[in-house]
Amino acid sequence: MSDAYADILNLPRPEPARHKRMPAENRAAQFMPFAALTGYEDAIGKTAEEVRERAELEGDLFAEEGKIYD
Repeated sequence: MSDAYADILNLPRPEPARHKRMPAENRAAQFMPFAALTGYEDAIGKTAEEVRERAELEGDLFAEEGKIYD
């Protein structure tokens, strides 16, 4: 390592003068994941349910006509 920073390497970390330092848990919460696509999971679930229902209806129609495909 360079000697350019030797004088400050072992100094204590500076403390804020006007307020207490924020606890680590609170600092970490600022960077936690968030739901950027609010409602996306619900929309996907609704679409999946509609597709299932349609597949069931079409499956019934194919069975009635004797056109069951594997």
